[in-house]
Amino acid sequence: MDLSIGEKVAYPNQGICLVEDIEKRLFGANSVSCYFLRVLRDNSIIFVPTEKAELVGIRPIIGSEQSKNLLGFLAKDFEDVAADWKIRSRDYSVKLQSGDVFEAADVLKKLSFLSREKKLSFREQTFLEKAKFLVVSEIANAILADEDKLSVKIDKLVNKACEKHCCSQPRVLAATNH
Repeated sequence: MDLSIGEKVAYPNQGICLVEDIEKRLFGANSVSCYFLRVLRDNSIIFVPTEKAELVGIRPIIGSEQSKNLLGFLAKDFEDVAADWKIRSRDYSVKLQSGDVFEAADVLKKLSFLSREKKLSFREQTFLEKAKFLVVSEIANAILADEDKLSVKIDKLVNKACEKHCCSQPRVLAATNH
C-alpha cells in the first residue's frame, strides 16, 4: 500500500489520520521507511513502518458512494444481539479493531438497541461511544460534512434500525445480565 503525504486514512480503533510525512527512521542498525500519521481526534502522532501499514489495518477512508451505502446500512435491521455479555464483548472488540467502518456501524446499532433495553455496562458504553466516533468521523471526512449535524442524522438512522429490530426481538434482552 502506497500512501501519499496529505492523504487521510482510517486507522483501526483510532479513527481518521492524516499522512503528514514519509521518511526513514533508524531502529537499531536498520533504516525503516515510516508513515507519520497525525490522529485527527487528539492531534497525536503515530509512526507506522510503510511495509506494516496494511498488516496494521490502515486503509484509505471510504468514498462518497460508500458513505451513502453506510448511511443506508445504518437504517437497516440487524442480526439478533447475543444474550451473553462475554460473547457480545468479544464480538464488539473484534469488530472495532477490524478497521471496517461497516463493522463499527453494526456495533453502534446493536449497542444502541441494547441501551434501550437496559443500562449498558461501562465497557459496552465505551464500545458504543467508540463505534459512533469511528462512524461519524469517517463519513464526515469522506463527504466533508459537519460532524455535529451528521451525528444527529446518524442517531435518527440508528433509531430507525432499532425500531425495525424491535419487531423481530421485542423485550428478549430485558432479562439479560451484564
